[in-house]
Amino acid sequence: MEEARLKSAVEAVIFACGTPVEYERIASALGVDKEQVLKACNDLSEEYKSRRSGIRIVRLNDSFQMCTEEEYAEPIRTVMDLRRNTPLSQAAAEVLAVIAYNQPVTKAFIEQVRGVDCSGVVSSLISRQLIEEKGRLELPGRPLIYGTTEHFLRCFNISSIDELPPLPASEENEADGDTQDTDPKESGDSDGDAV
Repeated sequence: MEEARLKSAVEAVIFACGTPVEYERIASALGVDKEQVLKACNDLSEEYKSRRSGIRIVRLNDSFQMCTEEEYAEPIRTVMDLRRNTPLSQAAAEVLAVIAYNQPVTKAFIEQVRGVDCSGVVSSLISRQLIEEKGRLELPGRPLIYGTTEHFLRCFNISSIDELPPLPASEENEADGDTQDTDPKESGDSDGDAV
């Protein structure tokens, strides 16, 4: 398939899907090499940026999705009569940070880091599609483990977790010290979820 036609086909697929679609799935559907599709996706993304379009193509891990530019959020909300999402509470932001930087993690791990029950906050973050269940640990009780979603990447305008800013050195040292000094019996964490 010639390059211009391939790009048009990839653009059509990304537009029609509406949700993130893996470039390998596009390659399979079009019967072409996945590297060609990845190049077409990246080229399209750059083209949308260079022409200052109201739409852009973003990469989310191994997927691509079409979305609107942030600067047009208000008129879009007005036309579609959408309510602005309420901002995250301090507790939700803290829990989300713990999960994002340590994923996959159990609820017990989050509660050990924060020192308080996080059930309600975890449920809230799941309903906002910022985190999701990623499976279970092979430990007694088989605790659920959580990680961030593609919606999280979209909200924070990053392509992958690797793009999160590094933690300040002092916080990393404190975190290391906290985990070394914590007795699992005192924290109530008998599962040993070192994840």
